[in-house]
Amino acid sequence: MKSKRPILFFLLLFTIECFSQQTGNLGITKTAVNNGIGIGSAIAIVISWDRNKSVLYALLHGILGWLYVIYFVIVREKE
Repeated sequence: MKSKRPILFFLLLFTIECFSQQTGNLGITKTAVNNGIGIGSAIAIVISWDRNKSVLYALLHGILGWLYVIYFVIVREKE
């Protein structure tokens, strides 16, 4: 059970944060970013460039975004 405590604690904090951002007026939505790349794409580009040193791979992985980030976390080699 000790190994699951940090994960459960993180999920609890995340849930509290999500509910604290809700407002009473549900008809108005706020947009943080209209145009540009997302944080997942930026992370994927940096990881790809650090690993491959290739602009083509960096662009491809930037398009894939979070999919490449998750793939990298799963298959990376431990240092």
